[in-house]
Amino acid sequence: MNNSYSIKDIISMLLSKIWLIILVTFLGGIVAFSISKFMISPKYSSHITMYVQSYKDISEDNNDGSISNSKQLVNTYREVMLDDAVMDALLIEVQKSSYVEKYGITLDLLRENYGVVAGTTDTISTASLRKSISIKTVDDTSAMVVTVTTKNAKLSAAVCNALAEIAPEKVEEAIGIGTINKIAEAKIYENPVSPSVIKNSIIGAFAALVIVVLVILAINFLDNSIKRASDLEERYKKPILGEVSKLNYDKKKIDLDTQKIKLTDKNVPFDIIESYKSIRTNVTFALSTAQEKIIVVSSPNPNEGKSTVSCNMAIALAQSGKKVLLIDGDLRKNRQDFIFEILNKKGLSSVISKQEKLEDCIQKNVVENLDVMTSGPIPPNPSELLGSEQMRNILKELSSVYDTIIIDTPPVNTVTDAMELAKVVSGIVIVVSHRKTSTTDVDEALKKIELCQLRVLGFILNNVNHEHDTGYYARYGKGYYKQYRTNARETENK
Repeated sequence: MNNSYSIKDIISMLLSKIWLIILVTFLGGIVAFSISKFMISPKYSSHITMYVQSYKDISEDNNDGSISNSKQLVNTYREVMLDDAVMDALLIEVQKSSYVEKYGITLDLLRENYGVVAGTTDTISTASLRKSISIKTVDDTSAMVVTVTTKNAKLSAAVCNALAEIAPEKVEEAIGIGTINKIAEAKIYENPVSPSVIKNSIIGAFAALVIVVLVILAINFLDNSIKRASDLEERYKKPILGEVSKLNYDKKKIDLDTQKIKLTDKNVPFDIIESYKSIRTNVTFALSTAQEKIIVVSSPNPNEGKSTVSCNMAIALAQSGKKVLLIDGDLRKNRQDFIFEILNKKGLSSVISKQEKLEDCIQKNVVENLDVMTSGPIPPNPSELLGSEQMRNILKELSSVYDTIIIDTPPVNTVTDAMELAKVVSGIVIVVSHRKTSTTDVDEALKKIELCQLRVLGFILNNVNHEHDTGYYARYGKGYYKQYRTNARETENK
């Protein structure tokens, strides 16, 4: 199957799943909100601004290789302030009584925020302490901003101020030139800087949106089921006799059991009726060169709607004035008696086995111009009966009486019953179910059909869900059918 998609196809595909996309996106936002709000510990920041000042007796043209001005000193100071020796001194400074009294700094608080060195029980990790400190320079100035982020607002401020306290001495020891000063003390900021609940919720919702869209696209791209009649025609080079929409209209007024709805029922959707009229026209053209108008209707697999299609195609042909016979050739799982609500005490199996006369097994005018022969009692050897000489003689006799004969047969990939009729019928109509029948199923069915040299009249795409359609019908068809269905009802009311 051709899995090429246009932008319109992709948009339509996503719109058909819009409520799923909205739901997953909403849930993604909720999950991210919950994690940010209740599972991630908030972090608090404090900052202090410091500036570097060079000694006056050091000139910019000094040739001894020393750093000569404040701007040059800033980057050097930043590296020195994050050195292990400075971190060790910082831990000692922040545990002094002044910090304990002012900020409530305790050993447990430091352990909670920074952890301990592996293999020890009380040695605070200087590596974690360093990670909590960020030092950034201010462009085109000799100033730098020290920011500390921890799980405790007071601790963040305390570490900032402690670092500003020990920095001048440590820098002096390491470099020996210039001086560093603070502008003001770091303040305590009670509002957490992370996590950003709103930001994370938006990111979570967007991530969920991307994931659900990718999953939908992947499922559609990897799905080899029949999605469009045009792809079916292009792949197999066989005509499309028609498309039949999924029966999902007027749910309160009609029985939605697809195995029972027929064109003569009340409130059958207008587009369904028009689809079968189109199929009738195409089948008539397909049989125009055939000497005997005998059609086998089958499908690759069970439950793809071939019995319903057989029934309604027969009714549509009968409504055009042709004398039509519908034979239930599914001697394993009879359906036409159920659809038409008629008896099945005797039928095709009775005639082939010569237990009943032919005329006694045909139920006349079930619908005007349409006669029906049910399957009859289930025999032990269906394939042999359908391929028998007696079956050939029956069809030959009937073809002289009826304009068209339609035989509903079992699925091709399940049993060989349909192929047993290859030599006595004009061709086969293959019913495939939209987004259910796969190309693999059709490939297998066609191999069997071609092996017995049975002519394929064409495909009927059944149960088409137009929510997935991106073609003509999607843009115009729904409105067209709705308008004419409304007009038809208004005419009936008058």
